[in-house]
Order: sequence, then C-alpha cells, then structure tokens
Amino acid sequence: MQNYHFFAIMSRMKYINRWSLMNNTRLENISEHSLTVAMIAHALAVINNKRFGGSVDPEHAATAAIFHDCTEIITGDLPTPIKYSSKTLRRAYKDIEYEAAYQLLSTLPDYMRDEYEKLLLPDEIDPYTMKLVKAADKLSALIKCIEEERLGNSEFTKAGSGIMQSLKEMALPELDVFMDDFLPSYSLSLDEQNISL
Repeated sequence: MQNYHFFAIMSRMKYINRWSLMNNTRLENISEHSLTVAMIAHALAVINNKRFGGSVDPEHAATAAIFHDCTEIITGDLPTPIKYSSKTLRRAYKDIEYEAAYQLLSTLPDYMRDEYEKLLLPDEIDPYTMKLVKAADKLSALIKCIEEERLGNSEFTKAGSGIMQSLKEMALPELDVFMDDFLPSYSLSLDEQNISL
C-alpha cells in the first residue's frame, strides 16, 4: 500500500511565519493567515451574491483561499516588497510557485490530483473568484497591520497605508462593503465590540 504525504505536508503550514522582515508583536503563520483569508473570501462571495446579484460559489472561494499560500511550505514566505520589486523577480517567483504546486500535487494519488489542481494552480480558478481571494489576502494583511498598530507597534504603519491604497485600487464593490461594515471592528478591543459571553 502506498502512502501519500499531501495532508501531512499541508499540516506544516503552521511552521511558516509571515512578515519575516518586520518586528512583530505577535507572530502569524500561514496556517492562521489562510483561515482568515478563507473566511473573508467566503464573506466577499456572499456579499457579491446577496448585494450585487453575483453567482460566485462562496465555498469554492473559501477552499481556494485555504490553499492560496500552501506552496510557501516549499518556498518559504518571501516578503512582498522583494517578491514584487521587479518584473524579473515577479516572473521567477511565479515559476517557483508553480513548480512547488506541482511538487505538492505529486504527493496525492492520481484520482485526487485534478481536484486539487483547481485549488493549487491559480490559472485553474475562476478569474473573479481569484480576484476575491486576492482581495481577501490583502484584507488579511491589512488586518494584521491594524492589530499590530493597536498594540502600539508602529512598524506596520507604512505597510498598512500601502495595503489600504492597493485595496482601494481593486475597485471591487463587495470589498468596499466588507471594509465599511466589518473592518472598523478590528480596531476595537473585545469590550468595545460589545460581545456578551
């Protein structure tokens, strides 16, 4: 009987920390990040459907988001300013991500591989769903910046401003709704959120 390592490898997402060049008040790994991105991508799809008459599959958006950074198990988390600093680096990193995705896919049995290609290879994901996953990814990064600043860490101030600008440039109505309705709460303490436990 052959053993397949895909899910054991996926469980290693918890060992890959994000924001490696930044002084973090609290470390964040890609497993935590992916859960946040999945919840937000799901919400963006629901907002798209309910408020704007869209037809995005929220479950597919959430599942694609769960796996959106899994290649970093192999590549590590390359800081965004480095990853996108030139066309050459962008192209090279994209090639590395694809190679890593194929390596991960090779750890699945043949009968499962085509289903996971739809999640690990961005070109296989519906383009609008991918836009929502990217928006959710950026929102998760902005939330990290907000949380760090709320804890008195000014290291994330400039990053937060840049991410906010890139979110505005995405011009997605469901993103605007999420930012208006939900984003302000991330600046509040639990007591200020008036949750009764």
